This record gives sequence, C-alpha cells and structure tokens, in this order.
Amino acid sequence: MKKIRYLSIMTVCIIGCKKPYNPSIVKSSTNYLVVEGVINAGSDSTVIKLSRTVDVSSLVTKKPERDAIVTVESDQKSVYTLAETKPGYYVVSGLNLDVTIKYRLDIKTSNNQQYLSDFEKVKTTPPIDSVGFTVQSNDIQLYVNTHDPGNNTRYYRWDYNETWQFHSEFESYVVSDGQSLVQRTPSQMIYNCFGNNISSNIVLGSSAKLQQDVIYQNPVTMIASSSEKIETKYSILLRQYAITGEAYKFWVNLKKSTEQLGSIFDAEPTQINGNIHNVSNPEEQVVGYISACTVQTKRIFITKDQVPKSWKTVYPYTCVQDSNLSYASLVHPGSAIATNPFFHGPNPAGFLSAPVECVDCTLRGTTATPIFWK
Repeated sequence: MKKIRYLSIMTVCIIGCKKPYNPSIVKSSTNYLVVEGVINAGSDSTVIKLSRTVDVSSLVTKKPERDAIVTVESDQKSVYTLAETKPGYYVVSGLNLDVTIKYRLDIKTSNNQQYLSDFEKVKTTPPIDSVGFTVQSNDIQLYVNTHDPGNNTRYYRWDYNETWQFHSEFESYVVSDGQSLVQRTPSQMIYNCFGNNISSNIVLGSSAKLQQDVIYQNPVTMIASSSEKIETKYSILLRQYAITGEAYKFWVNLKKSTEQLGSIFDAEPTQINGNIHNVSNPEEQVVGYISACTVQTKRIFITKDQVPKSWKTVYPYTCVQDSNLSYASLVHPGSAIATNPFFHGPNPAGFLSAPVECVDCTLRGTTATPIFWK
C-alpha cells in the first residue's frame, strides 16, 4: 500500500507542475556582415555574396549588402575590382591568378566600414574523380570521389547547383484570349518546367588521418523517393574546393552550429571566428571565411529509369479537376485554369479546370530549357 500511495503522489506532482511554456522571441540589434564565396584563382568568375544577419522575429529574411566596393588584393599590391551585378552579389571574370603569391578580400561598405580577410595561399584543387549515387530503400544518396596524388590537399569543401525537370499535375491545352478559350501554342504550354536549387548544407571531407589523400564516397546530398526532382530527370553540378586546415575548422564549427543543433544531446552553439575582420573594430563579429583556390566542377544526370519503378512522386498540392458547364468563368481566370473540354455527346459541354498551382508549373519553375540540358 505504501508503494501505491507514493506512486500516486508522484503522478499528481508531474501533472500539476505542467505549465504552458511561451518563450519570448529574442530580439537583437546585431547586424553582422555575412561574406560568402571564394577567391577563384582559375579561369571561372569569382562571385562574392554580401548580406546582413536579421533577427528571427523579423519579417525580412534576406538583407543584401548593397553598394559596397569589393576588391581582391595580392600581397604584391595587385588589385582586382568586383562589380555588383545584382543586390549583394559582386563578380569579376576569370582572374587566372599567380598561385605562388597570397590574396585577400577588401570590402568597403556604404557606411564607410572596411573589412579585410587574411592573406591566403592559393590552394590547387585536384579534379573530381566522379560523382555517383546509391539507391536506398526510400531515397538516393549522392556522393563524391576525389584524390590528390601529391597528398597536398587533405581538406575539401563542396557546394552544388541542382536542376530538375518536372511537370504540373494536370496539363492545360486551352488558354483565354480575353474573350474565349483557344488552343495553346507551344510557347504557351505550362505543363513541363525546370526547377533549380543551390546547396544550403555544408559539405566537407578530410583525408588528414589517412595515409593517402583519398576521399571515397563522401556524402553530398540525399533525394527522397517521393521527390519531384527524380520524377523525370535530375542534374547536379558539383563544385570542389581545396581549403586549409584553418578553413576546415571554421566550416566544421559552422556546420555544428547551423545544421546539427536541435536536441539536448547536440553541442552548444559557440561564436564562430572566420578570417574576415573590421579594420576599425576588430572585435566585431563577421560571418565567413575567404579561401583562395582553383575550383573543379563535375555534372551528372539521373533519369527516372535509374530509380525503382515503384517510387511514386508526391506533389506539393492536393489537386482535383472540376467540371465547368460554362467557360465564362474561365475566360478571366482567377484561382482556376481550364485544362480540357469534356463532352456529352458529339459536342463539348464545358471545360475541366483545376487550381492554378496544379496546372501552371511556372509558379515553381521555368519552361526555358537550360543550355546544359541533354
């Protein structure tokens, strides 16, 4: 009886102590400069993206740093100026730098603050041996293989662009000309589109603990079996960067702080120090690490016949076609688009229609075929 009585008390305590937890949103006046990109020592363009951090409570999710003066400088006083091609993006075409000297990034913002990265040696990136994938039970795992026969690289980073061909749930063969519904021309078709995405995960690899500088099947990204990306055809363009041990440590810490937090067993977030500094205020936190290296790339394609036939694509919308006995409401469409006529006897009785998002693939992509598509 004693044990039962004790258990009852404990149960009441646990239930009675439950209180709603409504944490207040932490607001901060921090406005850290974020610097993304590498100094590309080869023939491809150097692209530097500048932005500012925003509060989690802010309605603004992107804050590009505009109207800055951005240059690449060598320790031999050579200067190369980048042009702002769109808000926050600064670009210069192939620099073809002397790999025997050091380089840094110089940023002068519109509020007269100057930021300098440390001078960095140019790392020569070895070619990518292959980009492959394995089909698992519910997804595809993409991976990269590479090696440096001179054993000089040891630390690697990758990022990528994804492109895939997909289609809307329903195909529309008619379009409004303002007065009636007419047959779509080939240029007006909105069934097949191309989507694209840039990597948001940090992909790293190291052979520092190995005798040979070899990276074998290093994971890059995963694609779910239900994803539209592999419904028709998918392509990934992988970029490979050779980085220093210091840069590798920075990216490992950033990965832990941004991707691996979320449970009580994860590491505590820490301040992440890169190699970029405010000249007049060295204590200011700047997010980013600028490396100087040549860049290697490789593109592969995955087609639907390379994945199990049993895999079924799950569309992002629930889509059902409706019948309209009159097309008057579809001549000036709002939330629905006509797809096809339906018949009662020899003559069309009306048109089928479906919500715009279920018919118009251009809401999530473009009908223009990429120049590299094959």
